[in-house]
Amino acid sequence: MQVNHRYQPTFAERYPVPFFVALMDMIIVLMSGLCAYYYRFEHFDMTGRYNTATMLTAIIVVVCLASGGVYGSQRGQSLWHQLGMLIVCWLAAAGVLLSLTFFLKVSGNYSRIWFTVMLFLGGTFCLLLRLSVFFILRRVRGAGRNLKSILLVDSGGESASQLNNGRALEGDGFCVAQSLAFSQEEDWMERLVAKVDELGVHEVWLCLPLSEGGVIRSILYALRHHTVAVRFIPEWGDIRLLNHKVSHIAGLYSLDLSCSPMDGPARVVKRIEDLLIGGIISLMILPVCMVIALSIRLSSPGPILFKQYRTGINGKSFKVYKFRSMVVHSEGGVTQASRNDARVTKVGAFLRRTSLDELPQFFNVLQGRMSIVGPRPHALAHNEYYKELVESYMQRHKVKPGITGWAQVSGYRGETDTLEKMQKRVEYDLWYIDNWSLWIDLKIIFLTIFKGFINKNAF
Repeated sequence: MQVNHRYQPTFAERYPVPFFVALMDMIIVLMSGLCAYYYRFEHFDMTGRYNTATMLTAIIVVVCLASGGVYGSQRGQSLWHQLGMLIVCWLAAAGVLLSLTFFLKVSGNYSRIWFTVMLFLGGTFCLLLRLSVFFILRRVRGAGRNLKSILLVDSGGESASQLNNGRALEGDGFCVAQSLAFSQEEDWMERLVAKVDELGVHEVWLCLPLSEGGVIRSILYALRHHTVAVRFIPEWGDIRLLNHKVSHIAGLYSLDLSCSPMDGPARVVKRIEDLLIGGIISLMILPVCMVIALSIRLSSPGPILFKQYRTGINGKSFKVYKFRSMVVHSEGGVTQASRNDARVTKVGAFLRRTSLDELPQFFNVLQGRMSIVGPRPHALAHNEYYKELVESYMQRHKVKPGITGWAQVSGYRGETDTLEKMQKRVEYDLWYIDNWSLWIDLKIIFLTIFKGFINKNAF
């Protein structure tokens, strides 16, 4: 969408929208307190202490919402992000109110039913208010109103191409007024300033590669006499990003390019998942493991378990356990099992084909060295061989290795006899790490049950 007009303030710039929204939230809380009082006592004649408590609740809710940034600009934020912020702030407000009643020892003076209903009604109506505003704004912006115009500095990368297509921009409250190709020519900076003056845009978005980061200072200096907002959207090109985000560290902002998502609450959730599901599965498979162990002992001489060092989280080695599926032999070089491999025993062939040889790895999971879901651990020799051939290969070790993984249920299981197969496996592993969630783990476990155990690529 092309917009050629002088700068026009948006509705939010002309009017104090945050003040009106906060006032609406306060009214909602006051009305919710009144309705909750009627629900509990069947009349609207609230006593003095309930009036005071309702007003205090409204103030605390508004302060918590303001502290959480709910009254800031939500332009460009997804609906789920907005609702998530609202819910977290409401829970914080409830926590503050409960703490006050405990420390002031006044909880006995108020009805618990009234308090609960008031918070429920207040939170619900605030949520409905945000939903209504969100969809109204989508319609208004879809009609070309209440949009912030952008001058896009285009260096020919994917980000600029996506923005030029207008993908979801209008719904988020933005539109590209014009795109200006980036150039090293001497008069380019003057042309940039002239375009800002000509179009009267609200913002300038710089879609530049990291190699041109030094020019940003020159652009800011050239626009020093303008109040236009300037945003830097790096063109990453062929750089493989992993769980990229902005962090606040030591009082500074950090643009994280390659970090593990298994930090903080995510690590706790992942470990609880492994202990609960892994513990249940371990009990269920115990009889099966005993039968397999007896079969291995009777079919060929040697130990029941095969132990081998593999690379785990953060590149640290650990000993992985599997049921022995081959005759005892000396391991040397990068020698993967292949179809009709003479080293595989008859019992071992069945175990490998059905993935039953992997069952002892649930003990590795309970130890905390592996997860149920994650990139499959490769032999140390394989890592040394492939890390020089496959870009970002070692990034798969930013999380614990798994018994099953996204690559395995997607068909990339078994022998990696070509470099292309290993590249695809690593690609799927990195996608899993970058998009990890509890629901993806449950999906992979579900798919493993139906398509991961018996696989034509396993031998």
